[in-house]
Amino acid sequence: MNEVNEKTNTSVIDTEEKDNLNEKIIINYLNKLKNPFAMLSVSDVSKDLHIGINQAYDLFKQKDFPTTSIGKRKTVTLASYLLWKMDKKENEVK
Repeated sequence: MNEVNEKTNTSVIDTEEKDNLNEKIIINYLNKLKNPFAMLSVSDVSKDLHIGINQAYDLFKQKDFPTTSIGKRKTVTLASYLLWKMDKKENEVK
């Protein structure tokens, strides 16, 4: 339920509505992607985040990062990577 904060005249969205809105935004964005299951390499993630290759390898070793191992090669799907990135950004704001 939206409430209007009288002091700032802004609407306050409860947590459930915010989660529902985030879910709709994510689904809408993923539907626009040509191939949300495209595989990204360590190098691709390194370039996207503007970090060094060694930092990217460290990122792929973290438990919260959605890594897929194919043999010795570590990859991540585009959809998983974008969801992880959005979650990190959201936690940063809190």
